[in-house]
Amino acid sequence: MPDISDLGPDRTLLLVDDDEPFLRRLAKAMEKRGFEVETALSVAAGKAISTARPPAFAVVDLRLQDGNGLDVVEVLRERRADTRVVVLTGYGAIATAVAAVKSGATDYLSKPADANDIVNALLATGGDLPEPPENPMSADRVRWEHIQRVYELCDRNVSETARRLNMHRRTLQRILAKRSPR
Repeated sequence: MPDISDLGPDRTLLLVDDDEPFLRRLAKAMEKRGFEVETALSVAAGKAISTARPPAFAVVDLRLQDGNGLDVVEVLRERRADTRVVVLTGYGAIATAVAAVKSGATDYLSKPADANDIVNALLATGGDLPEPPENPMSADRVRWEHIQRVYELCDRNVSETARRLNMHRRTLQRILAKRSPR
């Protein structure tokens, strides 16, 4: 875990995510690591906080119910150019990573990311390469996580989820009936 003194004098951190339980857990974990945390559940709230009190650090989810988290990143960059921003997403793809970095994000992490990964990304200096994860998810687990995410986004509608995943409905039902892979 990075040293708290690495944070500097301004320890303000904005967390923007529409997954409230995840947001609460992450806020608590970041407070334990020495950050002064403020949270937002939407793009609108994130922009309002970014405009009124631009933080030194920010962790922003890419896809929020009321829009794109990159809109918050742009407001942060306008208000405070030195803010270190990490973009989180459950939709890890090269195109979204490039868009995040172009809009001013310092780093880009795929969910699920733990608090240590996020702190390391926030405090990384220019030439540092992040350490590879100690326990990377298996390919089966990544696939299962993606299916679960799409299933939730489709309001647990199996037919709609199967259509979006280009998968047969019965195959999807069998996958959903099983436990998650390790």
